[in-house]
Amino acid sequence: MNTYISLLRYTAQGATNIKGGPARLDAARKLYEANGAKLKEWYLTFGQYDAIVIAEGPDDETAAKLILMVASQGNISTETFRAFTEGEYRKIIASLP
Repeated sequence: MNTYISLLRYTAQGATNIKGGPARLDAARKLYEANGAKLKEWYLTFGQYDAIVIAEGPDDETAAKLILMVASQGNISTETFRAFTEGEYRKIIASLP
């Protein structure tokens, strides 16, 4: 499974409806699982971003689909990165000529 880190910002709609956030997070977890992915961790943060999600998915297409499905509800905007584990990093470095 690939690892993805998403930096989230609440939209005006998301901030206005913040009390519904936990239910939306639960629904997102179920959505990820239904698509063969896993929303592993969710953090509320201070500063430039309101939350950080760490997820795993089978491929980039699935990750993109899930992020678009969640963001299309209008409560968050996202910036998502493909993250490589330490093991993957070491394998990449070992393969360098």
